[in-house]
Amino acid sequence: MSNISEKIKGVLLFLKSKNFLKQVVISVIGIFLAVVLLQWWLNLTTNHGQKIQVPDLDKLLLEEVERKLNELDLKYLVIDSASYNPNYPKKSVIDQNPSAGDFVKEKRKIYLTLNPSRYRDVEIPDLNGRTRRQAITHLRSIGFVVGEKITWVKDLGKDVVRGLTFKGKKIKPGAKIPKRSKINLILGDGNGEE
Repeated sequence: MSNISEKIKGVLLFLKSKNFLKQVVISVIGIFLAVVLLQWWLNLTTNHGQKIQVPDLDKLLLEEVERKLNELDLKYLVIDSASYNPNYPKKSVIDQNPSAGDFVKEKRKIYLTLNPSRYRDVEIPDLNGRTRRQAITHLRSIGFVVGEKITWVKDLGKDVVRGLTFKGKKIKPGAKIPKRSKINLILGDGNGEE
């Protein structure tokens, strides 16, 4: 028992000693300096408090985007091309992230989605033998515009598809043409073959 009481007395004497108090003061000052230096370093490297407002890049071409973002010390990255939108210039910005008006720090990347230069190509289906209504519905469902001009050919079937034309030329099933193109029908007249 006296061994334990001697150890406790020794610890208490050490806690009251100048050496221990000196160690505690050095530790507190060290922690305080570390926190101050860390705060200073974080403010310096993260540009704390700095705000750059993201410009509206809607409908701008890449050359204009690059010039505008360079002035603000911002970067950009093209991440995607959307479906072609005829209301936007070709190869212009359709969408951006972060949005226009948001605040960012310098050298931040702005992610852009561009408008392709044209509609994507779609494969022409084989509609030979289908009715006019079926063909129109199918063509519209895959993104084509069905023209008013109809070419009639001698055939037993009335309003039966016997071919398709694009820009005045007959097109074969499997050919690829841009979506939203105007396609005209070649239909049977129901009067039989010549």
